[in-house]
Amino acid sequence: MTDFTNDDLALDPHFADRFERDDRRPPCQLYLISPPALDDDFGEKLKAALEAGPVAAFQLRLKGMDDHAIARAAEPLQRICADQDVAFIINDSMALAKRLGADGVHLGQGDGDVREARALLGPSAQIGVTCHDSRHLAMEAGEAGADYVAFGAFYPTSTKETRHRPELSILSWWTALFELPCVAIGGITPANAAPLVQAGADFLAVSGAVWNHATGPQAAVTEFAELLSTD
Repeated sequence: MTDFTNDDLALDPHFADRFERDDRRPPCQLYLISPPALDDDFGEKLKAALEAGPVAAFQLRLKGMDDHAIARAAEPLQRICADQDVAFIINDSMALAKRLGADGVHLGQGDGDVREARALLGPSAQIGVTCHDSRHLAMEAGEAGADYVAFGAFYPTSTKETRHRPELSILSWWTALFELPCVAIGGITPANAAPLVQAGADFLAVSGAVWNHATGPQAAVTEFAELLSTD
């Protein structure tokens, strides 16, 4: 018998055009991801960004560094997030999230099981899972107890290499069927974010558009705040 998943059934490409967000669902929020390398003054940049407008979470994503180095970098950033009541999320490593007492962990498809992370980090930890363009992976993550699922990359991005490019309709489909929040990621800027919000994204995960903004990260966060407040 041939293996079959819901990903084998194409979504209506116009579904997102007809989508209407349930008013009982919280409005879309900003989810910051760190740049791939941190400058000496990154803590000041992060503080300025968090003070510029509402931010729900900050994910520390430092590929190619050992856990000891990441832990050293994390300590002052974690304090800044705590002062601003912003969730501090560690990328990839549930063990490091446990060591730091982080608010949660974001797992890629090769970074371990949601149930394992829950057992290690406890019931209050925020556990997110990268699901690329796959409804099947997202449903599996939800069934395993994830707190959010992430779809992308929706737009070209230089932050990380991407092979998956979901349609907007995956956000509408997910939000229409499930209460579990979904995160849109990949090349998102204030100029191209509106369709993602309108399609049903609960969070916009953003990195380069904030940290590489021509006039500074606070200006970028302000622009996103203006966009999200008019949703």
